[in-house]
Amino acid sequence: MAHLEISKTDLSGVLRLQKRKLGDARGHFSRLFCADELAAVGLDEPLQQINHSYSARAGTLRGMHLQFPPAAETKIVSCLRGSVFDVALDLRAGSDSFGRWVAEPLSAENWVSLLIPPGVAHGFQTLTDDVELLYFHTAPYRPECEGGVNPLDEETAIPWPLPISQISARDQALATLSQMRPPAAPAAPR
Repeated sequence: MAHLEISKTDLSGVLRLQKRKLGDARGHFSRLFCADELAAVGLDEPLQQINHSYSARAGTLRGMHLQFPPAAETKIVSCLRGSVFDVALDLRAGSDSFGRWVAEPLSAENWVSLLIPPGVAHGFQTLTDDVELLYFHTAPYRPECEGGVNPLDEETAIPWPLPISQISARDQALATLSQMRPPAAPAAPR
């Protein structure tokens, strides 16, 4: 029995994962990650890091973040409490869909996760107060490989659904899509 119903989105490589919820009078159970099921769609890298975020207020905006090679990563994002407008933005050099984005509502109620491949930035806006997200990563965080695009960039024109209540200075300072440049690859160890 499959625990994840995996479907494509309008952005190549970005997948929607619908978790199967099994329950009875005691409560419920679901699988957030299944290496065998995800290997069938090409995710064969081991997980390297699991992160958890909390946002207190509805309207909080975070993103659009990614890591460039050699720390490029696949990311699986799940909402454990509350709900978010979750966005994946294609920043893959040479991609036919460069600069395009897809959005998916993720919530504690809908049991949906988003798989975001390397080269695709991720961001979200909280739709409720008290939101918790869980992220699975195939590469550890490396600050020298970090990049992204300003989530308010007019060129990407992401229609955030709520007035923005909070956004970090760091995210506001990210480059626009036309200014974005991957960092230089770190020198190889000698």
